[in-house]
Amino acid sequence: MEASRLEELLQRADASGDLTKEEVRSLLELQDPQQVQSLLETADRVRAREVGDEVHIRGLIEFSNHCRKNCAYCGVRRDNTKLERYRMTPAEIVDLAVYLDSRGIRTAVLQSGEDAWYTGPMLAEVVRAIKSRTDMAVTLSVGERPYEDYALWREAGADRFLLRHETVNARLFDEMQTGSTLENRLRCIRNLRSLGYQVGIGFMVGLPGQTTDDLADDLMFAREFQPDMLGIGPFIPHPDTPLANHPGGTLEMSLKCVALGRILTRNALIPATTAIGSIDEYGREKALQAGANVVMPNYTPPGRREKYEIYPNKRCVGEDPALCHGCLQARILAIGRRVATGRGDSPKKQTPASVG
Repeated sequence: MEASRLEELLQRADASGDLTKEEVRSLLELQDPQQVQSLLETADRVRAREVGDEVHIRGLIEFSNHCRKNCAYCGVRRDNTKLERYRMTPAEIVDLAVYLDSRGIRTAVLQSGEDAWYTGPMLAEVVRAIKSRTDMAVTLSVGERPYEDYALWREAGADRFLLRHETVNARLFDEMQTGSTLENRLRCIRNLRSLGYQVGIGFMVGLPGQTTDDLADDLMFAREFQPDMLGIGPFIPHPDTPLANHPGGTLEMSLKCVALGRILTRNALIPATTAIGSIDEYGREKALQAGANVVMPNYTPPGRREKYEIYPNKRCVGEDPALCHGCLQARILAIGRRVATGRGDSPKKQTPASVG
């Protein structure tokens, strides 16, 4: 890109994030390393100004790898018969969350496959028990469920919900064999916001058949919706899925998407995802320096965490969670950032809004 044109775009990105889809796509297509670095540095300035230097640590509990869905990219897909399945009991989930609270972690993220064994009332009791024994924020990430379940969990005290939209390209969404439709996924996201959740969306970078135009659409969707949380990470092919032989997403494109996600959403909570850290030793640090401000270390108990294999070679899967906690804090401090001590609620002031 011509230097003067890039300077004009980045000045506008820094000041307001007021970019068109065509401008977003042109920034995604940057190839010159110095120009890419200028984009990442612009996003980091926006991050520092909008949300500060604190990095929020969320405690991830992957409590079940059973899933009714058969997504083409996912290692816990229903038809993967090579995977040993597990479920944590409600009491185990609650006790682990209480332990995380004792370690100073202010948010528990309860994530699973789409496992109907955990009924709406059962998960409501889990949420209620955690809230009664701690002051933690509770984030749920359990997929598409009926409105009634979402309402029940919100009433029980759940604060946040993560539901990636994956892609706003309906054709590509269908090709991922999710067993759902883009329309229903967006309906669920709309329902979550209407119930007052802090809502997280997100997408993968490098899906087979995905173009920079698709990624620009995902980023513009994020700008329109203004999510409380925005998760972006590379597609990593799993050997026991239909997409096993496809190339994965790249670090550079993932970082460009994180940067533009920051520029377009301004003050959203954006994680440096484990997937980015899994394709590059310092991927999480690089994402934090490109606009991210959240990390989500895995506290799933040993013996189970390696079985929640959405993608292979997940970072730190064999490590002692207690050691990971100190290591991650040291990495945050090493890049000149601070470890947050509060709950890290969304700074956005949301009102119920339509989606898509």
